[in-house]
Amino acid sequence: MAGAVSALFLLDIKGRVLVWRDYRGDVSAKQAERFFTKLIEKDGDAQSQDPVVYDNGVSYLFIQHSNVYLMTASRQNCNAASLLFFLHRVVDVFKHYFEELEEESLRDNFVVVYELLDEMMDFGYPQYTEANILSEFIKTDAYRMEVTQRPPMAVTNAVSWRSEGIQYKKNEVFLDVVEHVNILVNSNGQIIRSDVVGALKMRTYLSGMPECKLGLNDRILLEAQGRSTKGKAIDLDDIKFHQCVRLARFENDRTISFIPPDGSFDLMTYRLNTQVKPLIWVEAQVERHSRSRVEILVKARSQFKERSTATNVEIELPVSSDASNPDVRTSMGSASYVPEDEALIWKIRSFPGGKEYMLRAEFTLPSITAEEATPERKAPIRVKFEIPYFTVSGIQVRYLKIIEKSGYHALPWVRYITMAGLEVIIENLCLDFVRNSMFEDPYRPHALAPFQFES
Repeated sequence: MAGAVSALFLLDIKGRVLVWRDYRGDVSAKQAERFFTKLIEKDGDAQSQDPVVYDNGVSYLFIQHSNVYLMTASRQNCNAASLLFFLHRVVDVFKHYFEELEEESLRDNFVVVYELLDEMMDFGYPQYTEANILSEFIKTDAYRMEVTQRPPMAVTNAVSWRSEGIQYKKNEVFLDVVEHVNILVNSNGQIIRSDVVGALKMRTYLSGMPECKLGLNDRILLEAQGRSTKGKAIDLDDIKFHQCVRLARFENDRTISFIPPDGSFDLMTYRLNTQVKPLIWVEAQVERHSRSRVEILVKARSQFKERSTATNVEIELPVSSDASNPDVRTSMGSASYVPEDEALIWKIRSFPGGKEYMLRAEFTLPSITAEEATPERKAPIRVKFEIPYFTVSGIQVRYLKIIEKSGYHALPWVRYITMAGLEVIIENLCLDFVRNSMFEDPYRPHALAPFQFES
């Protein structure tokens, strides 16, 4: 087991202690002052942005929320990722109780704060961080219940993420399969790396303590059952489950069995190392007419099946900072010049598969330039899009069974969505350069599409 936290501090924006809880007795309140001194030193170092400070045998891990610093101090070797996650859960719990976590809310509710800190961490080890469970036996407001509150069953049994006695008039489960496509393309048009990062997002509105079983077109499972997997199975890599999933059973027979939390949660995340072609291909041709005018011709082509449609497509084209007087024409959608972002934004509400649209833009450039001109800003073309009812990986939910001892009938709903992934810049481009280059983005709900510059 990783080391334990010695103390947890809540500090104001000036480093003064608002609340602190000593768990092991091997640090003092002076550690907050030493931490803040080191933090000020870190602020002066642009290269040091990590949330960890080490000083004289004590490790400090911290996050900032609003005007409050949440910091743990420890003399042992702790799991840094686990403690940072714990601090974020502390923020979520306080926001659940006080609406917003800030200095004033801590001062007004310090009694409840200490009660929560005692329940969320014991002798330096994180314990219960589910706000819904804590709120069942730690009450806010000034008054107290005359009858001593009994800890809920969720604290004393193995299902700490769900309370008993939940009731709904209509029992439903919503499952969203959301995939982010990550593609890296070099300047020669070759795909350097491509993968798919996916998540199974659930919203459950179920009564009682239901047992859920989920089946996917997992190649390992289908082969173990002796079923044909030709063209219908996928290989899941880097799988991460919510704590409700029975891992032992999954390792045995690849069955995803779980008692779900109430409300929204991520059941599973996964990654697929698969060769994926760019879903929206963008080609840009830039031509300078003398020194006073530049013309941009852009072609956008969808490279997915005609039965699918990309929605809310947004293509961001970098423009020189001194460009002016835009004259823009498009074959579909609308385009607007955003000078504060030095970009031309082309928006297409609906982009069916197998279609190609064009944009032509002309800008005026200053005829007089400075003797020592500053280098042009280099930026890639960006594309945002979303494709509903479509997955790149081909993942399918084969079944979703809900079993509860009362025998009620539940309605499962499944939806598939593909988005672009996290922004990763391979090679920046400026409109002044005449060269070939390509690009695609990966992880936020938008993508940097591949593009090409030609003369």
